[in-house]
Amino acid sequence: MSALEKDRNLRYQHASEMRTDLQRLKRDTESGRSAAAETPTARVAKLWKIAIPVLLVALLIAGGLYYRSHQQRMRLTDKDTIVLSDFDNKTGDAIFDDTLKTALNVSLRQSPFLSALSDQQVAETLKLMTRPADTRLTPAVTRELCQRAGSKAYIAGTIGGLGSEYVLGLKAVNCQSGDTLAEEQVTAASKEKVLDALGDAASKLRGELGETLATVQKLDIPLEQATTSSFEALKAYSLGWKASEKGSAAALPYHQRAIELDPNFAIGYWAVAIDYYVLGEFVRASEYFAKAFQLRERASEREKLEITGLYYWNVTGELDKVARTYQEEIESYPRESEGYGMLGLVYAAQGQYEKAAEVGRQAVRLAPDSVWWSSDLAYYALALQRSDEARQIIHEAQARKINSLYFHEILYALAFLGADSGAMAEQQQWFLDTHEYENFGLALASNSEAYGGHLGKARELTKRAVDSAVRADSKENGALWQANAALEQAAYGNAAEARQSAAEALKLAPTSRSVEGQAALAFAMAGDTARAESLAQDLGKRFPLDTQVQSLWLPVIQAQLALHRKNPASALNAVQAASPVESGMSLTACLYPVYVRGQAYLAAGQGSAAASEFQKILDHSGIVWNCWTGALAHLAVARGNALQAKTSQGADADAARTRALAAYKDFLTLWKDADPDIPILKQAKAEYAKLQ
Repeated sequence: MSALEKDRNLRYQHASEMRTDLQRLKRDTESGRSAAAETPTARVAKLWKIAIPVLLVALLIAGGLYYRSHQQRMRLTDKDTIVLSDFDNKTGDAIFDDTLKTALNVSLRQSPFLSALSDQQVAETLKLMTRPADTRLTPAVTRELCQRAGSKAYIAGTIGGLGSEYVLGLKAVNCQSGDTLAEEQVTAASKEKVLDALGDAASKLRGELGETLATVQKLDIPLEQATTSSFEALKAYSLGWKASEKGSAAALPYHQRAIELDPNFAIGYWAVAIDYYVLGEFVRASEYFAKAFQLRERASEREKLEITGLYYWNVTGELDKVARTYQEEIESYPRESEGYGMLGLVYAAQGQYEKAAEVGRQAVRLAPDSVWWSSDLAYYALALQRSDEARQIIHEAQARKINSLYFHEILYALAFLGADSGAMAEQQQWFLDTHEYENFGLALASNSEAYGGHLGKARELTKRAVDSAVRADSKENGALWQANAALEQAAYGNAAEARQSAAEALKLAPTSRSVEGQAALAFAMAGDTARAESLAQDLGKRFPLDTQVQSLWLPVIQAQLALHRKNPASALNAVQAASPVESGMSLTACLYPVYVRGQAYLAAGQGSAAASEFQKILDHSGIVWNCWTGALAHLAVARGNALQAKTSQGADADAARTRALAAYKDFLTLWKDADPDIPILKQAKAEYAKLQ
C-alpha cells in the first residue's frame, strides 16, 4: 500500500520500486506463501474445492460398479438353463394355444447361449411336484418348477388383442428372487405378423439376457421362415410333440396333418421322418428325411444341421458327412446334447465303440433324462463287453423314471448272454404287454430259439413276429424278421426254405436296403446266385455312396458268391482286410463279414486263420447277442482247428486236435436238445465222431 501512504517519504519514490514489490507478491501467491496469514474460512473453502471433485469421482466409480454388478446379476451365463411357461392367451383365439410356445422354443433354440429345459425334463420335474405331466405352466407353476430343476430363469409370454392388432410380451424372471431380468413388448399389425413379431421380441430378449450381438445376428432366422406361415400347421406340429410322450405312433397323425396343411413345412417333414424311424419304418423315414433336406433353407440353423445329419445318415448313408455335420453342430451348440449323441451313433456304426462311449457320456451329462442317449450308451458298453456297466446305465435311467424299447432289448440281451431264463421271460412279458413293440420281443425270442437249434420254435415265433409287425403297420420290421430267418435257414442247411423266406421278405419291403442286403446274402448262401447278383447290383446302383452298403453288404455278398463258385481266393479278396465298419452297429450286427471271411479261410485250407476269425465272433458277444453267427461260430472254430490238426504235424497237430474236440463238444452241448433234422447238426456230429 506504499503508493497510498500519506507521508510522502514512505511512498514509492520510483516506479521500479513498485514493480519489484508486485513481482515479489506474485511469487508469494503462486507458492502459497503469501505474506498475509490465511483465515479459517479461506482454508475451509479451499478444502471443499478439493473434496467435491474427489467425492464426485468416487460416487461415479461406486455407481458404475453397482450398475455393472446389477447388470451381471440381471444376465444369464452359459451354464444356466431356462424354463418356458405356457403363453397367457388373452385373445380368445385357441389357435395361439401351444403354437406360440412352440414357435418361441424354435426361436430360442437358435441361440448357442440359452438352453431351455427339455419337455422330458419338465415332465419329470412335474412328477416330482406331484403334478400331472400335462399341467399348464402358469408363471407360478413355472417358477416352482424352475426352482426344483435348478434353472436360473423362466420366460413368460403373453398375447392380447388391441383392435385388429396383437400385443405380445415376453418377460424373463429370476426363479429365486422373482426379479425381472429382461422384458420385451411388441405389436403385430395382424395375425399373419404375429410370428415375426414374436421372433423379433425373442431376438432382443436373447441380447438382454447376455448373448453376444454377433451370435444373435448370425443365428436369427425369422420365425415364419424357420417354421411355417400356417398357424394351423404349427398347431398340429405342437400337438404332435405333446402326443409323442405316448409314443411315436400317437404323434405321427398330428405331424402328418402339419405337412398336409403346409407342404413346405421343413421341420414338419423332419418330425414325420423321426416318427417313422422310431417305429422301424426306415424306408418311409428316408422319404421324409429327403423332403426335409430339400426344404432345409426353411429351417433355423440348428434344425438345418439336424436335418442335414439325418439326411446323410438315412438317405445317402455317407457316414463321413454325418460325422462332419454333427461335429459342426457340437462346435456351434456345445451346450446341447444332440450333436454329441448323434456323433456317438456314427462312431458306433463305424465300429469305434470307445469313441462312441466317450461322446455318448457327454450327451448323457448334458441331457441325463434322455432315453435315447442313455440307451445308446448302454449299447456301447455292451458292445465293449462291459455288461455290468450297461446294466448300471439302464438301472440308473429307470430310477429316474425313464424307459424305452431299447432298454428292454438290451436287458434281454444281457439276460441271454448271462443264461438267465427268468430275466429273459421278464423282458418278454414287457414286450407282450406293450403291443406296438410286441414284434420286437417275438423276434428276439425267435433268434434265441434258433441260436439253440430249435428251428421249429423259431419258425413259429418268426411268423408271429411278422404278423405282429404287419398289424402295427411296420411291414419293414416284419420283412427284417423274415430276412433274418432266411439267413438262419441258409446257414443251417435248409436252402429251399431260405430262398422262400428271402422272397417273402422282399415282398413285404422291396425297397429297404437292409432287407435287400440280407435277402441277397441269404440267396447267395442258399445257392441262388442269379437272384443274389441281381439284388447286389440294385443295391450298388441305388446306394452308391452308402458306407455300409459299399463296405459291408456288397463285399460280403460278393464273397459268398465266390465261395459258391468254389473260388476262396476271390472270396478272400472281396473281404480281404478287416475294417472297423464291419463290427459297427447296424440293423443286423451279426458280424457277417467276419463269418464269411472265416468260411473263405476254411475253403482255402487255412485252418488257423479261419479259427481266429470265428473266435472274433465269440469274443464280441456284446455285438452279436443271440444272432445265429454266434451259435455257429462254436462249430466253425472246431472246424478250423480240425483243419489245422490235419495240416500240421507233431505237437502242433495234437494241440489243434485237442482244441477242435473241445470246440465240437461246446457246440454239441449248446445244441444238446436241438431239432435233430437240422443238416448242419448232422454234419457236426459226423465230424466230431470222425475226429475222436
